[in-house]
Amino acid sequence: MTERIADIDWTALDAALERRPPTLWWRDDDAVADSDALRRLLDLTDMLGAPLTLAATPAHLTPSLAPAITGRNVTIAVHGWSHENHAPAGEKNAEFGAHRPIAVMLNEATRGKAVIDDAFAEQALALFIPPWNRVDPTLPLADLGYEGISVYGEREVSRDHGLTRLDAHLDPIDWRGSRSAISPQRFVDQTAGLMASPAPIGLMTHHLVHDETIWTLVQAVMGRLTAGGAAWISARDLRPSRIA
Repeated sequence: MTERIADIDWTALDAALERRPPTLWWRDDDAVADSDALRRLLDLTDMLGAPLTLAATPAHLTPSLAPAITGRNVTIAVHGWSHENHAPAGEKNAEFGAHRPIAVMLNEATRGKAVIDDAFAEQALALFIPPWNRVDPTLPLADLGYEGISVYGEREVSRDHGLTRLDAHLDPIDWRGSRSAISPQRFVDQTAGLMASPAPIGLMTHHLVHDETIWTLVQAVMGRLTAGGAAWISARDLRPSRIA
């Protein structure tokens, strides 16, 4: 990446803030344990006053995660089961894709929810976040006690198959290229574009793979939004009825 964060043109974002400060929620994927990266994430969300939802992988969960978030403004969602790719060769990665038997996936989703509920008690959410943001749409997760699902891209909070769907919309990582930050200007312009709708904006991060450029970009953009009046909300409080 040749662009510098210091060279960002904030004009479009500042104009969008003047029109209507956004509502934001923050989702971070692949949590399994306490770590320096997790503590940095928690410090950043505390500084911004942002509730955080960690998508935790049940099969790899360690006992260190629960005490690390105790007393913090953090909720825990179910991030699949073991974050294993079961897609056939040549298809996009998926753990809960349509190519697997429904009964097997339901068993794993049930076990995952039980692990998260047991480990995190009141901080646990009945929210399913499938690895790679892909899931068989016919999977009856509501029958297992799940209340919501989160993947990527759907702009409005909605109801689908008995679940509240609350997607993420912003990803600062260039997964198909450098695996560092995407273009800072692109990230800012995407944010400004999303602000045309009053629907909450979901930020998706992955603390375990952040380099300094990613940390700096997220802090710069989210800090500017917060200073400009953006309201942070917990995933626990996102409901379709919030949207006119």
